[in-house]
Amino acid sequence: MNFLFPLVILAMGLGPLSAQEQDSTKDYKVGLSTLTVRDDRSDRHLEGLIWYPTDAAEPSRLDFESAVWVGSDVIRDAVAAEGPFPIIVLSHGMFGSVRNQAWFAAEMAQRGFVVAAVNHPGTSTRLRDPDQRRALWERPNDITRVIDFAVSPGTLPVQIAPDKVFMAGHSLGGFTAVALAGARYDAEHLERFCDATPGELACQIFADWNTAQTPEDRERMQEDLSDSRIRAFAVFDLGGNQGFSDESLGKIDKPLLVFGAPIMNSGLTLDIEGRALVNALPSGNFRYVEPATLTHFDFFNLCKPGGFEILAKEIPGDEVVCEDGGAHRAEMHGLILDEVTAFFAENLR
Repeated sequence: MNFLFPLVILAMGLGPLSAQEQDSTKDYKVGLSTLTVRDDRSDRHLEGLIWYPTDAAEPSRLDFESAVWVGSDVIRDAVAAEGPFPIIVLSHGMFGSVRNQAWFAAEMAQRGFVVAAVNHPGTSTRLRDPDQRRALWERPNDITRVIDFAVSPGTLPVQIAPDKVFMAGHSLGGFTAVALAGARYDAEHLERFCDATPGELACQIFADWNTAQTPEDRERMQEDLSDSRIRAFAVFDLGGNQGFSDESLGKIDKPLLVFGAPIMNSGLTLDIEGRALVNALPSGNFRYVEPATLTHFDFFNLCKPGGFEILAKEIPGDEVVCEDGGAHRAEMHGLILDEVTAFFAENLR
């Protein structure tokens, strides 16, 4: 495979798992159950899915039916394998859903991880309330609430190791992950950036959403939103990095695996997103991976033959999410899975 930067920075001395190690992690079938976070918040309900290892063999079915997307084999509400297991909390991108990275969740469950994901109110496919969207600080809080719930004994159908919590996030979910790692939003920093480069996508989005426009909202956005329980993070082609202060990025002490997508078909500019993030991070605690042919939407599920044409007809403009969404994307998925598995496994030791 041709890479622009095969492994641009190997700051932690990490290497991919050997073939033997990879095979040994894929002994499980995948259980799938719905997830409802129950806590004292009545103003922001969190609903999602949880994927987990199971030794059950049947009845197997697809996690979802779609004319566009390829599903994964799962066993609904299966009895979980004996734990405890590490957990990955997954955050979707802007106006996405828990199903965007269902392929990743199912594969990581096969490899011995529990994966929990919720639809973020305000910024998910079917939850677009503008007031919920404006309160962007709630996205990291959503993840903290999922962790609170997951590590409480008896709340999930599978036993969790409370000291082995990880996170992965795509696009705006990557922004969410970096905030949870310790980055601090800086409204003045973003305003200066956007005054100089007003056409950048994140500038338009944050302005349209009225992000941090009032003194009260600014104070909430600039709070410390980190969660010290998360051991390490996988950041999938984040958007909105320029909203963080360079000072706070330079103080992050949690390990980050950062993917950058140089095929820029999403409107994001890699030089001010993933590349700028790793330039600001302290040396020695991150790994940056930038495959030459990786696109922003390669973190989505595989597309079925004809999926591109269906989207072009039914939702013109959205067909971009299925460009090269077959064999090429499957190759990218294999790379992503191996890198994440190796990185998280290193941080389990």
